[in-house]
Amino acid sequence: MDFILKGTVEAVKALYNTEIKESDIALQETRKEFDGEITVVTFPLTRLSRKTPEQTGNEIGEYLVSHLSEVAGFSVIKGFLNIVLSEEFLLKIFKEQLVKENFGEGQPNGKKVMVEYSSPNTNKPLHLGHVRNNLLGFSVAEILSAEGFEVVKANLVNDRGIHICKSMLAWQKFGQGETPESTGLKGDKLVGNYYVIFDKEYKKEIEELKAQGQSEEDAKKNAPLINEARQMLQKWEAGDEGVISLWKTMNSWVYAGFDETYNKLGVSFDKYYYESDTYLLGKDIIEEGLEKGVFFKKEDNSVWIDLTTEGLDEKLVLRGDGTSVYITQDLGTAELKYKDFNVEESIYVVGNEQDYHFKVLFLILDKLGKSWAKGLYHLSYGMVDLPSGKMKSREGTVVDADDLIREMVDTARKRTEELGKTEGFSDAEKEHLYNMIGLGALKYFLLKVEPKKRLLFDPNESIDFQGHTGPFIQYTHARIRSVINKASHKDFSFSEIGSSLSSSERELVMSLYKYPEVISAAAKEHSPALVANYTYELAKLYNKFYHEEPILKVEEQQLMNFRLALSQSTASVIKKSMKLLGIEVPEKM
Repeated sequence: MDFILKGTVEAVKALYNTEIKESDIALQETRKEFDGEITVVTFPLTRLSRKTPEQTGNEIGEYLVSHLSEVAGFSVIKGFLNIVLSEEFLLKIFKEQLVKENFGEGQPNGKKVMVEYSSPNTNKPLHLGHVRNNLLGFSVAEILSAEGFEVVKANLVNDRGIHICKSMLAWQKFGQGETPESTGLKGDKLVGNYYVIFDKEYKKEIEELKAQGQSEEDAKKNAPLINEARQMLQKWEAGDEGVISLWKTMNSWVYAGFDETYNKLGVSFDKYYYESDTYLLGKDIIEEGLEKGVFFKKEDNSVWIDLTTEGLDEKLVLRGDGTSVYITQDLGTAELKYKDFNVEESIYVVGNEQDYHFKVLFLILDKLGKSWAKGLYHLSYGMVDLPSGKMKSREGTVVDADDLIREMVDTARKRTEELGKTEGFSDAEKEHLYNMIGLGALKYFLLKVEPKKRLLFDPNESIDFQGHTGPFIQYTHARIRSVINKASHKDFSFSEIGSSLSSSERELVMSLYKYPEVISAAAKEHSPALVANYTYELAKLYNKFYHEEPILKVEEQQLMNFRLALSQSTASVIKKSMKLLGIEVPEKM
């Protein structure tokens, strides 16, 4: 509300002969129990007026009413000046802005951003933790794009290392030539099964060695399986043809499986990076850092950086034998991504267990003088828990992403049929609706919570047509479309409405007006939760309006047209908002 800020600045100058900036003024939404839409907090202004908060509020309120046509009235509650906007202003913004098809869509700002998410390991299928990661990354990318950024969606695939070799070795020993085709399993499931088999067989060997008198620590080191896996990794790094061929085959199975899951989730990528291509990157950066004195060598020839003055510790960046550690690779990959796309901001969507790693990575790049390091951002998110407890992939207790999606769709099917919301639907339309509701419930539940917070995901709670859920919002959209489709005419234009706006109409107009502001805030804070919770509040306000004000049974045509146009604008904003969360909304239900 720029005009409120400008008007308040002018009021302070006229009333108290003092210059202030717009940033000195605190605005907030008026609380529901009071009349008004915008509240000016007057406590900070009393040092200028030398009067009580109430006197200051009344004087500024009277000034705004007399000088701004947009302001119809005000009330002062203690140190809060509640401003009532004029009906003319609300109808003007509705007709000139809110009814336009492109309302809320940002103009290109010429800035490029990369969002890196998913980052799966090719030794196992995607699980619930990956689902939160993918949905967060995709939604943040969509929000930034809506705000006018050019967005590159990237996926860094962890396709090498000891964990990959564990699955490969177990398949060699116990697989008997199984393939996705021969078993009917998705490739990522098949490979993941062998990761679990490796762990079970490895534990058996550890117990046998312990029974022979070895300590648990020694048994873990000496077990034949783990040593064979290490030898396989060495062969891979040496380019052994047989190992490389098996690695390529099994990875191809996994990629096909990942693609199927990504399609189900509705996420996509513009660029794939592979750890097998990038793990040697960064060694040149280490040399550069040694020359600049950013790094130092220890007696064993290992390279380190001392970050104790920054409150951190000493960090290894290259082993004494010259082999890379994760930070080496990440330094090189960060530079490669910048060279590839020249992005102004690069966002890493990674769980909060890696907070320290990214703090160190960004600090090192900054110390190396990389100009683009200031644009690196770690979108840290919390773990997802289930009522049954924590997940462990090597023990085969993870909640598989495909199984979760199937469960969500089945639950949506059951709930929808119980409520009788599919009358007149063909079988194909029903299946599409069940998928839409099931995935909408899953996505909304995971995205409505601020990313940094750990969350407990309850599939049953997420599919509720009345609660703070995706299906409630989807049902609201279908309700609005039903109202609009029942209208005997499709031209909802009006010049005046012949009566005063009701409180629910005013609330709805103001909520719609906030949409661009919400998108800007969500883009700035990298938070889909802001969009999700805004959309829920908008849906609630529409349902209040729907129950309080007749729409199709109004005698006055202009008023009916206004309410239909208000309904149509609400449906449009709900659809746009949910699309930013990767969620479809039904036309009927």
